[in-house]
Amino acid sequence: MSLKKQKFKDSEIPIFEDAVIYKRGDYWQFRMWLTKENRYARRSLRTRSETTAIEKGKECYFEIYGNTLQGKTYFSLTTKQGVEKYLEQRKKDLDARLIVKGRLGTIKTHLEHWLNFIKRDTKLKELERTDCENYFHERTKTKKNIAIRQSTIMNEQSSINAMMMWLYKNKETYIDGFDFKKLPRLDKKQFDLKRETFSKEEMGRIQDVLHNYIDEERAHLDDEKSLIKTLCAYYFLIAIISGLRTGEQKGLRWADIEFLEHKIEKEEVSLVKIKVRAETSKVRKYRDFYIRDREYFDALSKILMPLHKASNKHKVLAQNLIFSVDGVTVLSQRALLYHFDKLLTKAEIEDREKKDLVPYSFRHYFITDKIKSGLSFQQIADMCGTSATQVGNTYYHIDRDIQITNALADYYIDSNGKIIPR
Repeated sequence: MSLKKQKFKDSEIPIFEDAVIYKRGDYWQFRMWLTKENRYARRSLRTRSETTAIEKGKECYFEIYGNTLQGKTYFSLTTKQGVEKYLEQRKKDLDARLIVKGRLGTIKTHLEHWLNFIKRDTKLKELERTDCENYFHERTKTKKNIAIRQSTIMNEQSSINAMMMWLYKNKETYIDGFDFKKLPRLDKKQFDLKRETFSKEEMGRIQDVLHNYIDEERAHLDDEKSLIKTLCAYYFLIAIISGLRTGEQKGLRWADIEFLEHKIEKEEVSLVKIKVRAETSKVRKYRDFYIRDREYFDALSKILMPLHKASNKHKVLAQNLIFSVDGVTVLSQRALLYHFDKLLTKAEIEDREKKDLVPYSFRHYFITDKIKSGLSFQQIADMCGTSATQVGNTYYHIDRDIQITNALADYYIDSNGKIIPR
């Protein structure tokens, strides 16, 4: 490995036999010819001092030369290639059950936003710590002027820097993270943790539409589109009454539910016991809980069991996925989002984009409804696989509204907005 250039200007200083430092403007740069790659390795030394530049130049030389001896190439992956390489590693974490499928999907989404910002052909080794200082500003500029919560962008920034740390440890970058601008501290009792969900009236319209979907398609279940539409309808109905997370619900198998009969004052009440396996849970913990059976699971089994038996892809039918046409391939997120959009249109839900409504909003409705019904935060936490503290912090506004309602129980508000004693 020797310098391609042998004659030097006054502003150029050879470093050993293979490299040179030179001035560009006021600052010193480093250049080294790489024979195997047939290109120059270049770096800014970020100093105006010749003495410092010589020392830094030597450091660069030893680093590059050492990597070359190990068979490593100097030239960089692109940001797109870096993301792909990192996601391959996270896929191994999924296979090892260190993360759940939903978490991997979230990471992919976060890094996709970053690629749109940083550009996909940018070289990883050219990135500087300050390159993402305007990330928050750019992410809040959306085409449809949809508000993006600060907490959402903060989560994205955490995913980005986790990837950068991994790439740095694997010698793919020269920085271990970005210096994102410090954002205002979130007040957990304000809007950022207030979950957008549905009102009681909206939920009534949504359930009516879903039941109509099922009735309309009942005679056409031999058609794949009608079957998927019906399956989506049951998925949403069960999400509303169970509060399951997306990954937990998609991961449900027939072996994970149990039908029970319970007596309350001589009346038989049908219940379903739902078991959430640790590998499908976001918090990696097993839990089980009961919900009142509204015949959704029973109706689904009558529709799907014949199809699952016909496919016979699992030796044990109980191991088939519930939300699946063949028991193996889970209902796609694309299908769910498509029918969710149609559902909100038919139910005439207003301010959909402003409220940032998604299928996960059914979980928020479930928790909100349980708080209003008088269950404690701990009882709700046990059902939903979270902590009482998290429920309290996230849904504080619901508890506050109940307190205000209680305080005004002996009053009413007239048409002019005045509070009048009863």
